[in-house]
Amino acid sequence: MYYWCPCQYPYYYVPMRQYPPVDPNLLYQSANETKKLMKDASVVLQKLSESKEFDEKLMYAAQASDMEEVNRLIDSIGVTSKINIHFNPDGLRLTFSSQVSSTDCCRLVIALRWR
Repeated sequence: MYYWCPCQYPYYYVPMRQYPPVDPNLLYQSANETKKLMKDASVVLQKLSESKEFDEKLMYAAQASDMEEVNRLIDSIGVTSKINIHFNPDGLRLTFSSQVSSTDCCRLVIALRWR
């Protein structure tokens, strides 16, 4: 059950906030770098979706914990972005990352299951 309270709430004056000027340059650069990451991710996904032979080699190397071979296989696809590769018995996680002016600006994570 609800009750109505006829009491008056005090009025507080809230001054207008002063915001600092914005600079969209880093956001603009980050968006453009992320577009590059998405293109590289698309190339990797295209390879993984076209070649079961490649997938089998990748999964076998991951199962054997052969990180060097997993890196070599992913690098053989021909992407230019920095990729951090993580795998476990259930799947693969690829983290594409980039920098703008020595600042980490963007990251794109793709997680794929294989079991």
